[in-house]
Amino acid sequence: MLIKKIPAYAVLGLVAAAVNVLAAPGLDPATQAKVDAQVRYIESWASDPAIVAAVKGINAGAPAAHKAMTQEKWAALQPFDSFVLSFSGGPVGRFLKTRKNQVISEIFISAADGTKVAFLQKTSSWSHKGKPKHDVPMTGRTWQGDVETDASTGLQQIQVAVPILEGGKPIGTIVAGLQTARLK
Repeated sequence: MLIKKIPAYAVLGLVAAAVNVLAAPGLDPATQAKVDAQVRYIESWASDPAIVAAVKGINAGAPAAHKAMTQEKWAALQPFDSFVLSFSGGPVGRFLKTRKNQVISEIFISAADGTKVAFLQKTSSWSHKGKPKHDVPMTGRTWQGDVETDASTGLQQIQVAVPILEGGKPIGTIVAGLQTARLK
């Protein structure tokens, strides 16, 4: 019998793929129903006049500080930087604080270009454009990620995202992290 030598990187790749499948199982129906209820709750904010107006404002003409921001500059900012605090301390940030419940660990709102409009706390990325959590809702559909440990909160969660609509058309997104421990 002829045995071919399999490169070590191929074996490691297969092992990593198997671990990923085992580490991210599907949700049981009861937990998924709780996720779906949270999605409906978050969708109810997406047409709030304050959120729609804030997103429209950024889409129409972001301030110079927004336009100058890059992922590298964003990563270097401290959570208590005045620019960062402007997103959580403004009217829409305060609105989000009133809507947060015990399941929601993070919330952020992005404009059409994926850059931030408001959030509860500093996100790991300045823009989420090019990622499914932003791109899928910008097609008018909701999105649900896998169970993961979030980089910005350190909590095990599932992210969900919904479109912010104006006249039935997506103009931005709301992403929320749902704590898996609170969904049980």
